[in-house]
Amino acid sequence: MTDEDSTFDVLGVLSDPLRRRLYRYVAAAPEEVGRDAAAEAAGISRSLAAFHLDKLVEAGLLAVDFRRLSGRSGPGAGRPAKVYRRAEGEHAVSVPPRSYDTVGRLLAEVLEDAGLDRELQAAAKAAGAALPEARADDMEAALRARGYEPFRDGETLRLRNCPFHTLAKDFPALICGMNLALIQGMAPEEWSPAMDPCPGGCCVALTRSPDNSKNKSH
Repeated sequence: MTDEDSTFDVLGVLSDPLRRRLYRYVAAAPEEVGRDAAAEAAGISRSLAAFHLDKLVEAGLLAVDFRRLSGRSGPGAGRPAKVYRRAEGEHAVSVPPRSYDTVGRLLAEVLEDAGLDRELQAAAKAAGAALPEARADDMEAALRARGYEPFRDGETLRLRNCPFHTLAKDFPALICGMNLALIQGMAPEEWSPAMDPCPGGCCVALTRSPDNSKNKSH
């Protein structure tokens, strides 16, 4: 079986609307998700949720761990429960096959070697400001539409997914700087994007600017 065939099989698992709903719920959750929480979110029985969650695990879309959901330990704490999180791997398919990742890597190498970080950041900020969802009232929805998988952490808006993950691993300074500039271009005045990495997620987090928050409340 070719890599393309394997990817088609993986994506085929998501052809079921219920599995898509469960996958999106787990992927968007800030912490690992148990079967009971997933079943409640999807409005289905625990056993049906477990069946579909395990199918997503078999396809490599979710990963599994075991922990006590009660938070207790020692005798009487019960057995660790099966919990799910989004798997680290990436799956993409195009028909016919394309190789945009190769072009992206070559461009990143050239930009980094030429020391064009500032020029890239300026272009990224302008591109972010030109996006249809830029300066939107609902920044969380705008980021979700771009694949960042935002979630609230108190007053901070963190991002579980980096849309540029593969390139960011090999060119962290270049790509993370570009990413920050892109989000700065998108963000309305009341949000302040900054480098504040989320473990396993994006390097950027957003906080509300106190002055703007006060102005909006008056």
